[in-house]
Amino acid sequence: MKKFRYLIIAALLAADHLLKYYIRATMYSGQSIAVIDNIFSITYVQNRGAAFSMFEGMETLLTWMPAIALIIAVWYMEKHMEQHWTLILSMILIIAGGLGNLIDRVTLGFVTDMFDFHFWPVFNIADIAICVGCGFLILFMFVFDKPEDEEKSDTPAEA
Repeated sequence: MKKFRYLIIAALLAADHLLKYYIRATMYSGQSIAVIDNIFSITYVQNRGAAFSMFEGMETLLTWMPAIALIIAVWYMEKHMEQHWTLILSMILIIAGGLGNLIDRVTLGFVTDMFDFHFWPVFNIADIAICVGCGFLILFMFVFDKPEDEEKSDTPAEA
């Protein structure tokens, strides 16, 4: 996985943008197609804000903050390649998702969303990647990340 990290990012980015393009090409904004009645639909939404449409109208903030966060995430991933695979996977997913939504925002002025579970705001593949990536980051932090002092105490003392 570490060896193919940028290929995985590119594949997730391609899947995200191909689906977003298909939705924009075949549906009009606000159109909804029921997949499972009253449970799940494909709904074309142009999200001009952040998560849950927060910060709508703050284009500068919504462009620069993710761009800076992505640069930091790539740097962090590269600097910590020796860490547990859960950290690397979390960074791959967060970078791919963040980049997918940032490209939409910069090129279109909005993020294309389509998965609609009726009880939750509409979302896309990039959003899923970010959320799953955050889940793996939490897993890494609470299960696999050991402070250096703790790691040293796990090894037997030399005689």
